[in-house]
Amino acid sequence: MAIKRTKAEKKIAYDKKLCSLLDEYTKVLIALADNVGSKQLQDIRRGLRGDSVVLMGKNTLIRRCIKVYAEKTGNHTFDPLMDLLVGNVGLIFTKGDLKEVREEVAKYKVGAPARVGLVAPVDVVVPPGNTGLDPSQTSFFQVLNIPTKINKGTVEIITPVELIKKGEKVGSSESALLAKLGIRPFSYGLQVTSVYEDGSVFSPEVLDLSEEDLIEKFATGVSMVASLSLAISYPTLAAVPHMFINGYKNVLAVAVETDYSYPHADKIKEYLKDPSKFAVAAPVAAGDSGAAAAPKEEEKAAEPEEESDEEMGFSLFDD
Repeated sequence: MAIKRTKAEKKIAYDKKLCSLLDEYTKVLIALADNVGSKQLQDIRRGLRGDSVVLMGKNTLIRRCIKVYAEKTGNHTFDPLMDLLVGNVGLIFTKGDLKEVREEVAKYKVGAPARVGLVAPVDVVVPPGNTGLDPSQTSFFQVLNIPTKINKGTVEIITPVELIKKGEKVGSSESALLAKLGIRPFSYGLQVTSVYEDGSVFSPEVLDLSEEDLIEKFATGVSMVASLSLAISYPTLAAVPHMFINGYKNVLAVAVETDYSYPHADKIKEYLKDPSKFAVAAPVAAGDSGAAAAPKEEEKAAEPEEESDEEMGFSLFDD
């Protein structure tokens, strides 16, 4: 027979377990566990087994354990977790990829009936069609103002009806009707609300960003820094290349407008004095290459003639 532990012993064991997890892991997912059953939680633990651990418990106990751990070890990197322990939440300690762990947790959602008093997480729409209910059940539909007709001895809903809106509480009539129709409109599972990694806390939406998104956002930020630096003439790594180019343009403009000269400016001045050189430069280069190729072709054409004279057994010159 197993010895039943006291509350104090359970708290000591829980504190040791949490402290060992804080020593071993640096990444934590904070997940909301409203309406999650024990069987469902067991399936999630089984699915994450290997590189992740799901820890549930009272928020006050977890806060106390983290506070005592920080005082003993001097490691205060987990202090931000204490502010996130609000409501019915659990901690998922992991060594794996945060995005993959969140996707694995999201797989374990189960359908749930609309119980009286629950706040609807989504809109509930009753589809049209045959309900399979006998005509004596029409009172449910009349109370909820759902248009119906009798077809072949059963009640048939004529048009789709929005029975419950998101954020509204489920009433007794709505709950009874959905139960009779066999509709389980809600689905529940662990919902990741925050992500902790190495002392930083961020929204789980960050995990959806791809490498291309990060590069695009970084490039946009660099562009904004460069624009601001150029506007206030403050040198930064992003703006210095543009400053050098703009400075060179200014020097070149001064040289063109004055007698000051240097090799590149002289070349620009020549083009400005005679714009036709822009058009002549390319054809002249092409013409030179054509002229150089012509003598080679003539030489190649002359060689076969000399060979033919030799073959005929005489030469143009006397011995």
